[in-house]
Amino acid sequence: MADPPRWLADEMLGRLARYLRFMGFDTAYARGLPDEEVAAWAKREGRTVLTRDVELARRFSPSLLIVETELPRQLAAVRDEFPAIPWEVTFDRCTECNGKLGRWKPPGGRWPPHVPRERVDAGLPVYACETCGHLYWEGSHTDAVRRTIGQLAERESRT
Repeated sequence: MADPPRWLADEMLGRLARYLRFMGFDTAYARGLPDEEVAAWAKREGRTVLTRDVELARRFSPSLLIVETELPRQLAAVRDEFPAIPWEVTFDRCTECNGKLGRWKPPGGRWPPHVPRERVDAGLPVYACETCGHLYWEGSHTDAVRRTIGQLAERESRT
């Protein structure tokens, strides 16, 4: 398989960027930047711009104009444009900053109050972003993400 795509989502597609990161895709997020800076960033890093901005999509290549407003349809638009990409949840990337995730161990015995210690003691793995330190673990939110992506993948395989 060819190298997976690298994307730069503009500020109108923040939720889409998070879901692409759930699937392990290198997806940067441009918030509060003018079109020229978004285009320069994408060019510098070899990224395809994902945008709802007709003018930006027209002026910059490669780009993908996302006309849909609902997340499942936005994901489907990306899937239509990139049909060879794996369509599975991997939780390899930080949804906050796009950094890579690695297995986490509590530093020096200090335990963050928001991490469910009893579940971790029972074997629940916790992951930390290598860039920003944000912590992740399996919970009800991950079930919802898997359902959303799984339903879309299932729908796509039937068409």
